[in-house]
Amino acid sequence: MNSAVIVDAVRTPSGRGKPGGTLAHWHPVDLLATTLRALIDRTGIDPALIDDVIGGCLAQIGSQSVNVTRNAVLAAGFPESVPGTTIDRQCGSSQQAATFAAQGVMAGSYDVVIACGVELMSAHPIGSATLGDDPYGSAVAARYPEGLVGQGVSAELVAARWNLSRRDLDEFAARSHRLAASADFSRETIPIDGLTTDETVRPGTTVEALASLSPAFVDDALGRRFPEIDWRITAGNSSPLTDGASAVLIMSEERAALLGLTPRARFRGFAVTGSDPVEMLTGIMPATRRVLSRTGLGLDDIDVAEVNEAFASVPLAWQREFDADPERINPKGGAIALGHALGSSGTRLLTTLLGALEERDGTFGLQTMCEGGGMANATVIERL
Repeated sequence: MNSAVIVDAVRTPSGRGKPGGTLAHWHPVDLLATTLRALIDRTGIDPALIDDVIGGCLAQIGSQSVNVTRNAVLAAGFPESVPGTTIDRQCGSSQQAATFAAQGVMAGSYDVVIACGVELMSAHPIGSATLGDDPYGSAVAARYPEGLVGQGVSAELVAARWNLSRRDLDEFAARSHRLAASADFSRETIPIDGLTTDETVRPGTTVEALASLSPAFVDDALGRRFPEIDWRITAGNSSPLTDGASAVLIMSEERAALLGLTPRARFRGFAVTGSDPVEMLTGIMPATRRVLSRTGLGLDDIDVAEVNEAFASVPLAWQREFDADPERINPKGGAIALGHALGSSGTRLLTTLLGALEERDGTFGLQTMCEGGGMANATVIERL
């Protein structure tokens, strides 16, 4: 089996995902194309060598429809012979894209492939993909007669199950902004429209300021259904609406050597799991256990863990479940500060994980992402 390596990874700075955000006027095809072009320019490879481009995008409607990845390949000026496809594993779409890309290399189906993702939430906010239609159908409704819930309510259920207080959540959110504000992202970001730093980071965030925010998902009917909820998830301890794109160049170790390229990391293992679609955000627990088992590693071997901060309750629950060292979790901040441009987040996390490993002189990094519908991906990489 071939070894799949990461040659380079780039991302846009995170833009506020609402009108007035710096990236809000971009077409998602052009935003992703600019990122793809930057990745090629940095590595100097001939784009004609690319066997495939696999992209993640959650809201595949409107300007993000009709295979946004293939359209971005064409917009980037790549040869018409380079294909592209777009996948949806909800928030983990581009992490799954990286998994498929690496697995294709390991199986010998690809020599050179790009995994990427894009989401313009200013144009397509959460929920816009359904356009008022029922995405579940009668059989799912029959299986879950009390009904499924939104992710904010799921985040509340996670907070209740792991006994996370409002102060726990707000302290973690403030930490995310503090770490992100002091981190150096210059190697991973490409300047775009004069934006060189993440627009979503709020350096002055304090626990006291966060404590003044009202819970964002209060619903009396759901409160009766789930009496354990005391409504502690707010806009401040959740990830913000975000615009962004990211891309990772993956190839076989042999092809990298032939091209005179120095890989930055090697893929060591992958896992994907399903979980309760009501509690929804807990799949990162079994996914972590599965990927560690497959790689023969223990959590103590992991130098950096990127656990996506969709809501503060998710990484905090993961930390408590595994009794993990908090200093190794999201050391450069996470999505609460850096944003969560849904389809882009998987390869954004991978890009940040790579940089954090290098800065800390670490060896093994783990990335895991909770996903809508009750799923999760986990990936382990080894810095080279």
